[in-house]
Amino acid sequence: MAVTAADVSKLRKMTGAGMMDCKNALEESNGDYEKAIEIIRKKGKLVASKRADREASEGVVLAKSTADGKRGAIIVLNSETDFVAKNEKFINFAQSILDLALEKNPADLDALKQLNMEGRSVGEQVMEQVGIIGEKIDLSFFEKLEAPQVVPYIHTGNKLSTLVGLNKAVSLQAGKDVAMQIAAMSPVAVDRDSIPAAVIEKEREIALEQTKNDPKNQNKPANILEKIAEGKLEKFFKEGTLLNQEFTKDNTKTIRQYLQSVDKDLTVTGFLRYSLK
Repeated sequence: MAVTAADVSKLRKMTGAGMMDCKNALEESNGDYEKAIEIIRKKGKLVASKRADREASEGVVLAKSTADGKRGAIIVLNSETDFVAKNEKFINFAQSILDLALEKNPADLDALKQLNMEGRSVGEQVMEQVGIIGEKIDLSFFEKLEAPQVVPYIHTGNKLSTLVGLNKAVSLQAGKDVAMQIAAMSPVAVDRDSIPAAVIEKEREIALEQTKNDPKNQNKPANILEKIAEGKLEKFFKEGTLLNQEFTKDNTKTIRQYLQSVDKDLTVTGFLRYSLK
């Protein structure tokens, strides 16, 4: 049968595939839309198998919280090129996955990939996008955070996103300020108490080794070397733990002091940070 422009347009709306892909699928299926859709899906799987060894190192990192602000999530949808990552349809597709994740609250990434999305699983939808776009596409990361208030931040360009959990729902601006701090300063933990003892001990060993290898310290006794190493460790706690970091907007305050200036009991319960760069 002859395939009309209207037929092609209808299939494009149904699948998001390119015009020639839709035209060829309709011709091959003799105008049967269900068969044409299956042909396009198979093409996605074929392209995916051909691109399997390619590196999908570009993409978008998106964060969002629920309407009540009590739960948030970050997802990463990878592509091979920045050109695709900046495409509005690609970003909207990633956003639709994030919205579904917030709505259904899956346990982990595998569970997210199994969720139904417009009649097919999220994993199948991602596979189809491989055929449509022609690049390796991968949903590689999903994590969520719960707290009395969860505030998201997406850095310009969609390559870096954060979530911060606060113990009280008092100020969205304070939450955004801290979420931006996490993006800028990449803390390793909320505070000293939340760093595992093994990590602290490893940092202590590194600090002591650095101190011993410094030519300036060659003739200093062991107890002095240990004090210098402890000073390095304290610097690590100050620079690496969120509540002890200097506030980037006002370096006369730590993040802990800034939050207490908003509300004396306000603090951070947890955070997430993901960057593609």
